[in-house]
Amino acid sequence: MSLVPAVPKPLDGSVRFFSVGFLPTYAGTVFVLFLIWAGAPGADVSLRRAWGTATGVSAGQAAWIVVGTTVVALVFQPFQLAFVRLLEGGRPDAPGAGPGRALQRRRKARLAARGELSGPEADPSPELVQRAGAAAALLRRRYPLPDHLVRPTALGNVLAALRDTAGRDHGWDAAVAWPWLYPVLGDRARVVVDDCRDSLDGAARLCVTGAVTALAGAALLLRSGWWLLLALAPAAVAALAYRGAVQAALAYGDAVRAAFELHRFDLLEALHLPLPGDLREERALAEALCRHWRQGLPPPSRYVHPPDPPPTPGV
Repeated sequence: MSLVPAVPKPLDGSVRFFSVGFLPTYAGTVFVLFLIWAGAPGADVSLRRAWGTATGVSAGQAAWIVVGTTVVALVFQPFQLAFVRLLEGGRPDAPGAGPGRALQRRRKARLAARGELSGPEADPSPELVQRAGAAAALLRRRYPLPDHLVRPTALGNVLAALRDTAGRDHGWDAAVAWPWLYPVLGDRARVVVDDCRDSLDGAARLCVTGAVTALAGAALLLRSGWWLLLALAPAAVAALAYRGAVQAALAYGDAVRAAFELHRFDLLEALHLPLPGDLREERALAEALCRHWRQGLPPPSRYVHPPDPPPTPGV
């Protein structure tokens, strides 16, 4: 499963819908309409004809295009998580995922080799140590540690690494604990997390929309000779958007990891649980909570309640 904000964002929900849902859908719609106005499907395609039709669109017709695009974007808005999962490559054991997972495992092995310092040098140079450290840090951000969690796509592995590493050193299961941690984040941390998540969702939606638009354009231009090359434009947008989604996922992973580091004790206080005295106690408490949320096992039974506020003088 993908880590997503656990609560809606009412103040900027319209901005998120406009950038994530509406704009990619509108761009794809205009591209397809432009091809139809140019004479597709058919052999007589003319950009001049398309431009003439586009400039002759009335205000009422433009309004219907905007309304129709908005309706389509609204219909597909609940499928945003499904779009991200599609780009993740599905489950690690999904049918047909074998070749992609094998490729990603080879890339993971090469990156792991760059992070090792074994070799003939007994005292590696600072430059070599720095290069190995950077490779190890990138490996932690890009790939999950267990090989059985490796996904067939780069985006899938970045998000799998997030679920595998966020909060793990302190005993937390990120995929289970994140919906409970998100509501207690501070305002600044939430802004960073939301901004990174919006960037990821926007790039993923643009990638999927670009791929669908490219297929629609290819179908419309199939009998139009070299005009078929126009379908490469949305395909190129989809490819660039996918690379942008990977980079946005890396930033989102860093934001979620930082949120666990900075606010996990805020979650315990919100649950009225005692703060642990050391790492061993924290791991035991975090694992017990995650088992409770994931499997319905009994929660920790000791509570700590804040003291009552002092009485107001004169009351």
